[in-house]
This record gives sequence, C-alpha cells and structure tokens, in this order.
Amino acid sequence: MLYKEIHIGELIKEKVAEQEISIERICNFLDKEESVVEKLYTNKSTDTELLLKWCKLLEYDFFRIYSSHLILYAPPSAVNKNHNKSQKIPYFRKNIYTQEIKNFILRKILSGEMTQSDIIREYSIPKSTLNRWLHKNNNVD
Repeated sequence: MLYKEIHIGELIKEKVAEQEISIERICNFLDKEESVVEKLYTNKSTDTELLLKWCKLLEYDFFRIYSSHLILYAPPSAVNKNHNKSQKIPYFRKNIYTQEIKNFILRKILSGEMTQSDIIREYSIPKSTLNRWLHKNNNVD
C-alpha cells in the first residue's frame, strides 16, 4: 500500500470485491443507484460522510489510510511549538506510529528500496525511533 497517492474509490472497489458484497446490498445501504455507486469507484476522493458509510458497510477504517499519509508526509511539528489546544476539537500528536506504518517503513529498508538515512530524511522519523523498530524486528525474526 502506497500512502503517498491515495485513490479512495479504487481502494473501496478492491475491498468490495475482496468481501464479495453484492451491488444490491451496497445500493440499499448507501441509498444510491447502481450507476452512482459505480461512479464512486472512479473518484479519487469522496465526502467524509459517505466514506464513513463505506467504513461501516465494509467494516474497514479507510480514514486510517489518510492518517498514515499524514504521519508519513506531513511536515513535522516543531518540538517547542505552542499548540493552540481547542476545548472542542481533540488534539492528536503526530508522532504516534501505527503498526502498519512501522511495517511499511521496515519493508522499505529490508527490501533495500530505501536506506535508513533516506527514511529519516523523507519521513522525518527520528533515528532513535527507527533503530528501535529495527532492533525489535531483528528480535522477532
């Protein structure tokens, strides 16, 4: 899975095919015509309310794909930056890496596609964090 370029319609279509969900069930659940559903598969992006429905129908968190993109490709926050924490909107730290992200990075290194330096430079992952992942990975093998 490449997190840099996300085509959500293709990913949804792939998940539908994988789970073998009938078009009738999809149309009923989304309250959409078949032609509209087929068009949704061609969309690179989609409305969040509609994406939430897809998540529920397919029992898969498509939003996590976007979160993974932010972790890998958003510019790092300054350590001393004073975050204006809203009382109404939750604040999320950027440096929380999911297991999917760790596996993605480790595959890049172990396959030789990228070096540790490349990973640190491209994704702004601290060297100590990367070394910890590699050490844990070596202990698992």
